[in-house]
Amino acid sequence: MPDNSDIPGLSFEKALAELEGLVRKLEEGDASLDGAIEAYERGALLKQHCQKKLDEAKARVDKITVSADGTVATVTADME
Repeated sequence: MPDNSDIPGLSFEKALAELEGLVRKLEEGDASLDGAIEAYERGALLKQHCQKKLDEAKARVDKITVSADGTVATVTADME
């Protein structure tokens, strides 16, 4: 089984780029069965990592509001 311990340290952009590459590779159908299974497993972990990064970013994003009198305030973004 391949070592996937590097995934937690990947940035969102690097993880997404690798995930896209794995999807292309699987769509081409040139991989062996074992290779395809390993790519799928790593892809699932990369997808989970990307989702976690997106959720963390969404939690940190603040919405800036300006009231009618010009007062500026921040409101934490909804976590729907």
